[in-house]
Amino acid sequence: MAKRWVVKDSGDVDTVDNLAKELNINPILSNLLVQRGITNFDGAKKFFRPELSQLHDPFLMRDMEKAVSRIEEAIISNEKILVYGDYDVDGATSVALVYSFLKRFYRNVDFYLPCRYAEGYGISIKSIDYAHENGFTLVIALDCGIKANDKIDYANERGIDFIICDHHRPGDVLPNAVAVLDPKRLDAVYPFDELSGCGVGFKLVQGFSMRNNIPFSDLEQYLDLVAISIAADIVPINDENRILAHYGLKRINHQPRPGVKAIMELANAKKELSISDLVFIVGPRINAAGRIENARHAVDLLITKNKEEAFTSGQGIDVLNTERKTLDSNITEHALEMIKDDEINLHRKSTVIFHPEWHKGVIGIVASRLIDKYYRPTIVLTQNDNMITGSARSVKGFDIYNAIDACSDLLEQFGGHKYAAGLMLKPENMTAFSERFEEVVCSTIEDWMMVQEVDVDAEIKLTDISPSLMKILKQFAPFGPGNMSPVFKSSGVYDGGGARIVGRDHLKLNLKQNDRETGFDAIAFQQGIHAPLISKGIPFDICYSIEENEWNGSTTIQLNIKDIKFG
Repeated sequence: MAKRWVVKDSGDVDTVDNLAKELNINPILSNLLVQRGITNFDGAKKFFRPELSQLHDPFLMRDMEKAVSRIEEAIISNEKILVYGDYDVDGATSVALVYSFLKRFYRNVDFYLPCRYAEGYGISIKSIDYAHENGFTLVIALDCGIKANDKIDYANERGIDFIICDHHRPGDVLPNAVAVLDPKRLDAVYPFDELSGCGVGFKLVQGFSMRNNIPFSDLEQYLDLVAISIAADIVPINDENRILAHYGLKRINHQPRPGVKAIMELANAKKELSISDLVFIVGPRINAAGRIENARHAVDLLITKNKEEAFTSGQGIDVLNTERKTLDSNITEHALEMIKDDEINLHRKSTVIFHPEWHKGVIGIVASRLIDKYYRPTIVLTQNDNMITGSARSVKGFDIYNAIDACSDLLEQFGGHKYAAGLMLKPENMTAFSERFEEVVCSTIEDWMMVQEVDVDAEIKLTDISPSLMKILKQFAPFGPGNMSPVFKSSGVYDGGGARIVGRDHLKLNLKQNDRETGFDAIAFQQGIHAPLISKGIPFDICYSIEENEWNGSTTIQLNIKDIKFG
């Protein structure tokens, strides 16, 4: 798939030079900081040395006072509190956090996660009936609920109060809950609107703690859960999320809770984990519980304090993750065959694909896989009882939530973000929805959005790369949206000899720009197609990130090549 390289504008020359002198660093590094909006020593200090004291006041969030007061009232009156969350990683970590916090000093609390297949996404009627039948009068809903107006009305009729802690986009009218905590509320004044669902849950317990003289140090044990949610939900890692992720990763790597430690051991993860490791190692295993069976297994794993129990639970979840990977692979292969054999679908600007027997738990993953092959807004649908449910994923720059919203009259339910959403519709509306969605995409998507983009921070020479540069680059972490690992471009490089294909079509290279240099080892995943030209010694341009490679006890600098282009 052809990719479009976009080299970012360099920062103002004087600002870059002054910052380089002030920090005593290479101008390449100061330029990266200026591109991230950091122009002075104080800004750099906050970036490289984030402090928990820099977290925002939770009471700046609308309804925080109401939420804290209602929990206090419930505790004083010995009411039964139910902590409720979505069945994905963000929901499971949210429930584990708030439930664990309350359970430390209040017994009359339990948790509930809906079944993906029997109840679907968000707050369910079944869960409200469960709460009513079991005497719960307060429900704290996490990572869901912002558009559950009818469900909250149903709960109110049964004497059940809801506190909603969500981070998804609200509808035009907020649910009639006791409190609605959501930094994306249209009337929000909270300084940062990109918290994860677990992040909003953390702000709730932070607010409660401030009001009840619980020291902040007591909350630090939950930062690992927030970091996992930030990674898995792919929210921007800047502002408050950078602080939470920074300290959450420290917790994971130095004081992991038994459940996380079990996941690490079962995955044979021996090095310090990064945000990327949370995305690809920890997140999928937590997610597997809700995708294949019930997310309650994941919460049980995250809240246990018993090492043996954690390892046993972790083994069970590891088995579910293996099953998830098999389903993911098989359905992706099936979907790709369907697209290839359908001339109409093949030439659309969107992918809407349906099979009634696909496993609902992995269709979101499959949608992402299809974008890797056909770079366009994608919706994968399956059937669950008498309804069709789907997961949507988008390409950079295209708001898939808005596109789905334009088809809302054909849907029973939908929700999500700019780049990911879920939806439900009746079978008789599927064809009309597919056609309408394609029309909306065709009329709103720009041509450039249909070509995968590689953002390049700067063009440098290979001789600019050094251990001292690498040392400071590592301090730019944690990496993620809003602070991606820097990508560089170098022109006219060639392989110094020994270019070879390894694994599944990956290229191993040793790159130089002139014969006097010592070459840099490089890996180019799934780019074996370039091997013939490279082997002939033809120069080429690369864009890449710089990383450390550990092998047999030694650490070397390696270039991770994102794309290759020949002149």
